[in-house]
Amino acid sequence: MATMKDIAKLAGVSTSTVSHVINNTRFVSDEISARVNNAAKELHYSGPSVLARSFKVNRTKTLGMLVTTSTNPFFGEVVKGVERSCYQQGYSLILCNTEGDHQRMHESINTLLQKRVDGLILMCSSLEGEQIDVFEHYPDIPVVVMDWGSMLFTSDKIQDNSLRGGYMATQYLIAAGHTDIGCITGPLIRYQAQMRYEGYKRAMNEAKLSFNLSWIVESDFECEGGYTAFMEMYQHGRLPSAIFVANDMMAMGVINAANECGINIPNDLSVIGYDDIHIAKFMSPALTTIHQPKYRLGQAAVETLLKRLDNPASDTQTIQLEPTLVTRNSVKIIAN
Repeated sequence: MATMKDIAKLAGVSTSTVSHVINNTRFVSDEISARVNNAAKELHYSGPSVLARSFKVNRTKTLGMLVTTSTNPFFGEVVKGVERSCYQQGYSLILCNTEGDHQRMHESINTLLQKRVDGLILMCSSLEGEQIDVFEHYPDIPVVVMDWGSMLFTSDKIQDNSLRGGYMATQYLIAAGHTDIGCITGPLIRYQAQMRYEGYKRAMNEAKLSFNLSWIVESDFECEGGYTAFMEMYQHGRLPSAIFVANDMMAMGVINAANECGINIPNDLSVIGYDDIHIAKFMSPALTTIHQPKYRLGQAAVETLLKRLDNPASDTQTIQLEPTLVTRNSVKIIAN
């Protein structure tokens, strides 16, 4: 098996020069890089085709992605879009889970950067509003973030229009004839949860409908949170005729809790969710929801990152994808 020493001898350069070319640790002229590349090919050094691309464009053809572990299949559907797009573009993907742990999150970012990924996709809402000092040491590594609010580091951003989605969901319930409408929000410290709640409030105010604070409960975007939030609402007495639940996972918890309480969906209580995860149409009843283009979110993140690699000096951008309404069987139409 050929070694760096063999390549150095054939190329007529030092072993350290070969190391710098292969590991991209110091600038080496195109002429010398080509000699090392040709020697590596001639000696069948491991991965010559990958090396050749790296020498030519100074890239590893690898992207890193950081995601918060969750039971919500929404994340898996987005990751699928990222992975498929990477494959189509000839890139590999290194995926790291944070498990919701800040230390692990920072360690994962360090690990991905040390592996010389060409760029990073971050889908970890616990980073929202944080200063990530490590990025200052890697100013040439482009970063794309997904589904976050304000950030203290430079990056492109991909998100869905959650304000419009929350507005659309509530407006649909109003058009269906509901006037007593509750809302189970996600954690309001998170931008997307806050925007969905703002959309709910905007639709209610436009229709001049009153708010019952007993029907507005903040939760955590998980099934258990939806279950607990509904039970809290139920214990306060009279229920609304409809609830906008800020994601499908919580909506599943709500429907489960309602069934336990003998409340029929949608005859006694209408429920609309958000995300349109794959299993939403297989729930009983099938869930009316706001479709978030999950695969397209992942695809857009990769496309944006590759554009940034080709044009590093261009202005950062926020790409906003629009939600759509998916009507199924969980909302009762009571309008005349």
